[in-house]
Amino acid sequence: MNKPMAGLLNSNDIIDRVFEHIDNGTTDLGETVWKEPVDHYDSRLRFDQEIALLRRRPVVFCPSALIPEAGSFVSRTAAGTPLLVVRDNDLQVRAFINACRHRGMKVASGEGCTRTFSCPYHGWTYNLDGSLRGVPGAAAFPGLEQETAGLKELFAVEKGGLVYVQQEGTPQLETLDTALDFFEPSQQVFHQSHTIDEANWKLLTETLLEGYHIKSLHRESFYPFGLDNVNVVESFGQNSRVVYPFKRIEKLRSMPRDEWAIEGFATLVYHLFPNVSVAVLSKHTSVTIIEPLSPSRTQMFSYFVKHSANKGVEISLEEAIRDVDFVNQSGQEEDRAAARDIQETVTTSANSHLTFGYYEKAIVSFHQQLHRELGDA
Repeated sequence: MNKPMAGLLNSNDIIDRVFEHIDNGTTDLGETVWKEPVDHYDSRLRFDQEIALLRRRPVVFCPSALIPEAGSFVSRTAAGTPLLVVRDNDLQVRAFINACRHRGMKVASGEGCTRTFSCPYHGWTYNLDGSLRGVPGAAAFPGLEQETAGLKELFAVEKGGLVYVQQEGTPQLETLDTALDFFEPSQQVFHQSHTIDEANWKLLTETLLEGYHIKSLHRESFYPFGLDNVNVVESFGQNSRVVYPFKRIEKLRSMPRDEWAIEGFATLVYHLFPNVSVAVLSKHTSVTIIEPLSPSRTQMFSYFVKHSANKGVEISLEEAIRDVDFVNQSGQEEDRAAARDIQETVTTSANSHLTFGYYEKAIVSFHQQLHRELGDA
């Protein structure tokens, strides 16, 4: 974090801007008030357009550390498609549609490590590179071309410790030009959580991208430790970074500038457009994929990676778990509850649109990018 990334401020420049905001009672501001139609949170047509968008661009599927060795795999549904991501014998990451080429049954479930994938229905087996390995009673399929009957492969690539998968179309590599290096190969996923909420995926995304609500919504959880509506907000490509400083950042004022570091004094939330959040906290980093299930239902897959040290002091697994538990059981549950409540009102006549003001700069950017990608006027 001491070096600028993708045109982003470096650690000391972030701290300078935070102190400027504290001293002047200000925060980073946008320049546009955005009005998002409420039917975009409940429309099946809009949902289908968004799913199509998620399928035609590289989207984070999981941290690379989740598949550390040959045979390691993860299977789950993304943008409505059952996917299987595996590290092959050459340690390359591959992605497939998780469907047997015989009758379409899934050939893998959950995650683990294996030498081959075998369909539980009729026993067709596949190698780690997706090629068809064996067919019981092969004589019953005289026209089968084994070399073309492997699992349907998709584009997959690793960048900065994350695995990206694109399901359809020519790989949009330009969307990865601003991809950041988040993890070292030695870092491990130490915890996972999967939640389902009765709320549109955009409502859940919006809760992560502004500090205007810290004091009111998180009065007993985050607010005792954080600053209210004091944020540094930046864009890089289609993505955003929002910095949430802690009150203890004031301690840095009495320290030599060459000893400053933002780690431990703020949470940095990176929104990777369209539906991924990477949150860098004091003792761990979380990667959350916000997966739309329906216009009003969302599954969130979160993966937690422990930091090796903070200011040279080794971080224990127990400390990292306490860090995760605090975030998950307090502030994030409050955010999710707020999204669920809003989902109930967007189907009423109370509002024709939701309004996002200057304090919600990163949310405005998110909707601008989404409208642009979907071809809205």
